[in-house]
Amino acid sequence: MSRKYGLTVLIISVIALCLSIVNLCITQNNIKQDDHDVQYVMYLGTNDKDTNEPVCSPDEAKERTEEILVQHFGGYTIQEANGGWKDDKKLYDEYTLVIYLSDTTLDDVHAAARELIRDFNQSTILIQTDEVRTEFYSIDD
Repeated sequence: MSRKYGLTVLIISVIALCLSIVNLCITQNNIKQDDHDVQYVMYLGTNDKDTNEPVCSPDEAKERTEEILVQHFGGYTIQEANGGWKDDKKLYDEYTLVIYLSDTTLDDVHAAARELIRDFNQSTILIQTDEVRTEFYSIDD
């Protein structure tokens, strides 16, 4: 019985994968090349890399991050998150800021990340680069 169940799950998984690929191909063909943009997402942990203790309060972390982002980009979009990891002895919880950036370059993102790394005493900042379709939608009154 479990072998039959496993085969069914495998078949459904392959079908789902194939449908996802077809959908992606159709979507890519319907989006004009001019509509593509790159969105960068940075994940900034706020625990000190040496002590694993918070560098500052969440409110102060957000305020300091906003100041740096305004200097580099003129604005920001930030979400608050919590992350965690476990070493041999302890589970660490970390207040994290998720930063979304568009209409910029990777060099500019790296410049801001360097400043954030220094300011928050981090080892690294995770940066994701995603191709997206961007539209600034408005209506005329």
